[in-house]
Amino acid sequence: MENRTLKILETIVDEYIRTGEAVGSKLIAEKLNNTVSSATIRNEMAALEQQGFLEHTHTSSGRLPTVMGLRLYIEKIMSPQELSEDERSEIDRIFSKIEADTDDRLIENAGRALADLTKCAIVSTNTVNKFSVITKVDVIPTGRRMYVLLLITSEGNIKNRICRLSFDLTHEQMEYFTEFVNEHLRGVNLEELSDEYIDNIAKAMGTYMMSLSPLLKAVADLSAEMTEQQVDMTGEKNLLTCPDFSAAQIAHIMERKAELSRLMDDCLSGIVIKFGKDTDTFAVTNSSLIASSFSKGGRKAGSFGVIGPVRLDYKKIIPYIEYFSQKVTEALDEREGEIKDKEADDFE
Repeated sequence: MENRTLKILETIVDEYIRTGEAVGSKLIAEKLNNTVSSATIRNEMAALEQQGFLEHTHTSSGRLPTVMGLRLYIEKIMSPQELSEDERSEIDRIFSKIEADTDDRLIENAGRALADLTKCAIVSTNTVNKFSVITKVDVIPTGRRMYVLLLITSEGNIKNRICRLSFDLTHEQMEYFTEFVNEHLRGVNLEELSDEYIDNIAKAMGTYMMSLSPLLKAVADLSAEMTEQQVDMTGEKNLLTCPDFSAAQIAHIMERKAELSRLMDDCLSGIVIKFGKDTDTFAVTNSSLIASSFSKGGRKAGSFGVIGPVRLDYKKIIPYIEYFSQKVTEALDEREGEIKDKEADDFE
């Protein structure tokens, strides 16, 4: 395409993002300082429409960008705005105040902060627990034949489950279970607790196997829960103020956060952009998703996705989500370093 054609497409997309309205040749001419005639602009618009980059409504002579046009604009034409020093400082200040006693809490609170900044809904995926190892298992009696099983990981995350047994455990049995399970599971990665692994440990219990295997099964179940990809959505209220969405469409988006997370699985690095019109899963056609992943220890640990209308301000939001993802990666790596230092101190 000639530079003039690309400039016309860029102007149409910029104005559509700003107003949500179809864009006519007269306005484009004004935006281009009348360096191109309206007749030439109309010819270029007709050619762009034939190629699938623009479309027009029956009630207007103006044009709207199609998904193809938006992709061309994002990938080849627009220049994302660099975050200013003030904007970076503000994000740095936000991160300095985020509660991060666990990785889960860090990711959750970072998602809320990103929603406040972008005025969009944020869906986040979190697989960080896949890197965790078990640091402690405990069992606490809470009533007749009722026990709470606690599982604590190297990230400081705690999961519990109530176990109802068909008999009361003796003090000796509880003490044996705690010592046995910590001896065999402390330092084991959560993902390693396969059924075969648990079966082998259960057999090693000997005469305690029948009475204590339900508690061991609960440990395995908690481990499986912690390694499942967690999906969270925040900032949904921001969609309520968006005139592009109806209440039914907002409800549709909120009900399908799990499907949104699957779209974000493609985001290994960099930015991934999905439009409602080009996927069966993300079924609200006038919506878009901008996703960026974050890492821990050099491995992908999750993603943030900004959800909003098709006419999101991509130039502004893409740098925000990139910098947020970078800050989360830095914070996760910093926490991991602090935990390893503490473990080394404890060992000494």
